Amino acid sequence: MSAPALLAARGLSLRYGAIAALDGVAIDLWPGEVLAVVGESGSGKTSLLNVLSGRLRPDAGVVWYRDPTGALHDVHAMAAPALRLLHRSDWGFVHQDPRANLRMGVSAGGNIGERLMAAGARHYGAIRAEAGAWLERVEIDPARIDDLPRVFSGGMLQRLQVARTLVTHPRLVFMDEPTGGLDVSVQARLLDLIRRLVARYAIAVVLVTHDLAVARLLAQRIVVMRGGAVVETGLTDQVLEDPQHPYTQLLVSSVLQA
Repeated sequence: MSAPALLAARGLSLRYGAIAALDGVAIDLWPGEVLAVVGESGSGKTSLLNVLSGRLRPDAGVVWYRDPTGALHDVHAMAAPALRLLHRSDWGFVHQDPRANLRMGVSAGGNIGERLMAAGARHYGAIRAEAGAWLERVEIDPARIDDLPRVFSGGMLQRLQVARTLVTHPRLVFMDEPTGGLDVSVQARLLDLIRRLVARYAIAVVLVTHDLAVARLLAQRIVVMRGGAVVETGLTDQVLEDPQHPYTQLLVSSVLQA
C-alpha cells in the first residue's frame, strides 16, 4: 500500500480470567479498505473490534489512528471527550442490533439529524434536507422521515442505522455482524447497499462477521481468528480459495459442505 495505514494495532492482548480473548494481535487498515475479521463464536473477533474502536481497553498493546492531518493518536491514551468526538465525526459504528444505535422514540429523520447536530450542524432546514437525502440513499422512502423507527422492519432499521452512521462521512466505520438475524433476501439487499455506499464514499471498514460469503462480497482483505490469535490473513479471494492454515481450511470446507 502506498498510503500510510489509517489504523494500526500491535501486540494486542486481553484476557477474561483464564480465557485469552486477544493474544498478541497485530493488524493494519488502509484508507478506503474493507477488512473482514472472521472466526467462530469465541474466537476473539468482537473483542478485537471493541479494542480497535476504543470501547474496550486491552491488557497490553497499542492502537494507533492517523487523523486527516497525518498525526498519529494512541486511541487508548485519548481523553474520553476526544474519543467521543472521534466517534461522532471521523468514526462510526454499525451494530448487529440497530436498536443499540438508534433512539426508538425519535423520528427517522431525527435519528439522522442528531449525528449531524453532534458534528456541529445547526440549520434545521439543511439538517432535515440532508436526513431526507440519506433516507433515499439507503432505500427508505423520504416521506417516512417523521415516522418512528419502532414501526420499521428489521431491514429498514438496519438501513436507518447505516444512514445515521454515514451522514457525517466518517473515514472509518466499525461493523459488528451488520446482517445478523436478517432474512436471506433482506441480507442480500443490505449487503449490496453497504458495498455501494462504502465504495462511493471511500470509507475504511473493519467488519466482524462469521459469514464467509459476507466477507467475500465486502472485504478486500481478511483476518482469520481462533482462540484470540490471528491464524491467517491476506487478500480475501486468495485466503478463501487457497486457505493455508488448517483452521481456515476447516472454516472454508464447512461452508462448502453446508
